[in-house]
Amino acid sequence: MARATTFNLDELRVPPEDPRSFRSFMDRHLFSRVDLPESRIRFLQGDAKDPERECARYERRLAREGPPDLAFVGIGVNGHVAYLEPARALPPRTSLVHLSAATRRRLMQDGVRRVPREALTVGLETILACPAILLVAAGREKATAVAAALEGPVTPRCPASFLTVHPGLSVMLDRAAASRLASS
Repeated sequence: MARATTFNLDELRVPPEDPRSFRSFMDRHLFSRVDLPESRIRFLQGDAKDPERECARYERRLAREGPPDLAFVGIGVNGHVAYLEPARALPPRTSLVHLSAATRRRLMQDGVRRVPREALTVGLETILACPAILLVAAGREKATAVAAALEGPVTPRCPASFLTVHPGLSVMLDRAAASRLASS
């Protein structure tokens, strides 16, 4: 692992040391437990004064060092991936986005208090540029979104559905998350 480089997909609009940040979460649950130098860990700066400039900086870094070999993604209860929320259109590249009420409620259920209304997230084209994508979902609350993503139409109303067009997509589900699939 010491030679790997990581790029997180998204970050709430909070400072990196804030316990609500994904930087803080990843440090607690992964990076403090593996042999990976901090110099090889890439994060969006959620508290950047100029979020558009920060998004452009991250895209430049991805272009210089990437694309990553693997995008490890989850799915939100509303079908979001990263923080690409259901919409009429999805940003292709890293952008400042507004979080949906469903996403904010879910974060509160996970123990996050005072959830920011905005986040920075990589775009759909950024994710799809990765040679391999691993979509992971667990729990009955994800079952409807999983079925819509994997068996429904490809639509920005279910951002995760775009992953199905990727030839390198692998999916790992527990029984509960797979419970609404027609093939289950």
